Amino acid sequence: MGGLKKKTMSSSDKNSSQASDGKPQKKEEKSSKPLQKTKVSVLIDENSGLKTLQGMKSITIQNIAKIMGIKISVANSFIKSLESKGTVKLVGGYSGHRIYTLNK
Repeated sequence: MGGLKKKTMSSSDKNSSQASDGKPQKKEEKSSKPLQKTKVSVLIDENSGLKTLQGMKSITIQNIAKIMGIKISVANSFIKSLESKGTVKLVGGYSGHRIYTLNK
């Protein structure tokens, strides 16, 4: 709606002075090698992880990641390993916000 606005005098003067230099500006190319991605693996000791879980009122992946200071993906794999061993049981939740409880 409406179309383009008319440029101000100062901006049009700047554009015309840059174009009248006659020298096209080239960007300098960096000759550095591309950085290699490194995989960082974090292992959680099962005993210390279980001690942390015992003090929690509701066990969620987000809470574990926050308390232990790890990424959510690491906390997710930790919970899945505990669930496959039968230490932790899924009680409720949905999608990425599942709630677990400890089996005693």
